[in-house]
Amino acid sequence: MRKELIFLDDWKRILFGEAPAMFLLEVLGRTIFMYLMLQIVARLMGKRMSGQLTIMEMAVMITLGAIVSAPMEVPDRGLLQGLFILILALLFHRGVNFWGVKNRNFELLVQGRATTLVKDGIIQVDTLESERVSRQQLYAALRNEKIYNLGKVERVYLEACGIFSIYTFSEVMPGLTIFPASDKHIQKVSEEHKADGKACTNCGNVEKIQDTNAACPNCGESKWVQASTEY
Repeated sequence: MRKELIFLDDWKRILFGEAPAMFLLEVLGRTIFMYLMLQIVARLMGKRMSGQLTIMEMAVMITLGAIVSAPMEVPDRGLLQGLFILILALLFHRGVNFWGVKNRNFELLVQGRATTLVKDGIIQVDTLESERVSRQQLYAALRNEKIYNLGKVERVYLEACGIFSIYTFSEVMPGLTIFPASDKHIQKVSEEHKADGKACTNCGNVEKIQDTNAACPNCGESKWVQASTEY
């Protein structure tokens, strides 16, 4: 649209666009049609599309949204064009999944792989940073599973789809308490469950040390708190 045709008080253009108002009824029909087609294509893509998505599956969902938007809204775009592109996206997705089943390396390339965030009660700091997961995100996931001490955690995996898989020890080891710092009451109660040694606040490693300025042998940080057992 040329600049000289734009007026800030042109409410008809602002509300209805260049198309006549009757086109809104057509948009309704287009939307219903593309919605039904999108439902069919999403079902044909498999049940994974309704679960926790991997990066690739999220990209596919965003692409589907972009595909159906133009045929629903743009007067000079036909519905069959959008439907054809949806079918192409379906075939591409099914082809990638099929090839992933046949080739393990290709599957890891497009789907990603699980990484270890916590091992034997110790945070794998390098992995945490490379995956761009904050400690608060990790602690929130653990607290959601009623785990309040890293000493109880055997493994935490970050799956390719972004969820945390958590495995615990049958017996609690001394570790770093992960209660929120703002909850002073529970922090005070947890002090009654002190264990031998100090816990590194950066990685959760427990050492029997006297000098609280000593560097952690696991991560190199030098900030320690009293280790505790499970509350």
